Amino acid sequence: MYKFEISNIIYQPNDTITLIFKDLSGIYPKPKAGQFLTLSFTFGEREVRRSYSFSSSPHMDEPLAITVKRVDNGEISRLLHHQTRVGDIIDVLEPQGLFYYEPQRGRERTLFLFAAGVGITPLYSILKTALVAEDRTKVVLVYSNRSIERTVFYEELLEWQNRYANRLEIVWIFSSSKNLLLARLNREYLIRIVQEQMPEHDNVWFFTCGPVFYMDLVRFTLLGMGFPDKHIKKETFHFPEEEEDDDEKEEEPVDMTPYDIKLRFQGEEYNLTIPYNKTVLDVGLEHKIKLPYSCKSGMCSTCISQCTAGSVRMDYNEVLTDREVENGRCLICVSHPLEDGTVIEVL
Repeated sequence: MYKFEISNIIYQPNDTITLIFKDLSGIYPKPKAGQFLTLSFTFGEREVRRSYSFSSSPHMDEPLAITVKRVDNGEISRLLHHQTRVGDIIDVLEPQGLFYYEPQRGRERTLFLFAAGVGITPLYSILKTALVAEDRTKVVLVYSNRSIERTVFYEELLEWQNRYANRLEIVWIFSSSKNLLLARLNREYLIRIVQEQMPEHDNVWFFTCGPVFYMDLVRFTLLGMGFPDKHIKKETFHFPEEEEDDDEKEEEPVDMTPYDIKLRFQGEEYNLTIPYNKTVLDVGLEHKIKLPYSCKSGMCSTCISQCTAGSVRMDYNEVLTDREVENGRCLICVSHPLEDGTVIEVL
C-alpha cells in the first residue's frame, strides 16, 4: 500500500470530479497511460476497494490524477464527492490494468479513441501521451456526450486540438443535437468516421471506453470492417453493482454444492472449501490470505489466475479472451469451482 494526499479537487461537468494527488512516499511506480488506480478504504473490519482510471499522463510534468463520476448508489464515488477534502490521506495500490498505451518516438501510427461520457478518462491520458511523447502519431478522438455543458474535459480538449491541429482530430457527438443522424454513434456513422480518417499506412489501433453496449458497438463494427481483434482495446469504467439502469434479477444458482479446492499463492498451498454463494477470493480473504484484488467485479486484471485442474465458472468477465478462458485462465474475484479437487494458481 502507498499513501496519497489529495492536493486539489477539480469539479467537472456531469457530476464528475478530478482528484489531484501527492505521493507521500515518493516511490510510487510510474503508471502507463490508460491504467487505473485502486483506492482502499477501511470501514471497521470491512475493506472496500475501487479502481478509477488515471486522467493524468505519465509522460507530462503533471501530478497523478483520477476522474470520478458520482453514481447514485455508488458507495465510494459518493464518499469521494461529498466527504473527501483537500489534505485527506488515502491508501492506494500500484497502478494496474491491461488497457494502456506505450509510446515510441519516431513511430508512425494512428490512434482512434472512442469515448462515451466519463469513459474519456483513460483515453484523455492516452491522447496526451501519444501527442507529447510521440511526434508522428495522429489521434482521432470520437467523443459522445449529452451536450457541451455536460462534457468532461471539453475546454481542455479544445486547447489540445489548437496545439496539435495537424495531429489531433476530434469528432464531437452530442445526443442533444437536432440532427438525429449525428446525435449518437451508430454503425454507419462509425464506419464513415473511420473511412474518412484512415491513413495510408496500416499501423492503426483502436481504444474504446464507455458502457458495455457502446464498446460492443465499436468492437463489432470494427471487426466487421476487417480490423484485427488484437488492435481493438477496451476498458470498462463502471462496476455491475453501480449500474443505474440495471433491473435484471439475479438468476438462482443451479449448483449449490460446496467444493474443496487447492489454492496456490506465493509458494504456499491452501486447502479451501468454497460455498456456492462465495467466490474463491471471498474465501481466501476470510482465511487472511493476502490475495491480490481490486474491483471484485471481473473488470480488472488484478486477480488473474490459472486453473490447472478441475474447472470454474465466472459470474462476469470483461478481461479474459475466450481462448484464455478455454486454457484455464480465470479471475478469482468472480470464480466458483465446479468440482472437488480444483487447483488454482494465483499468478
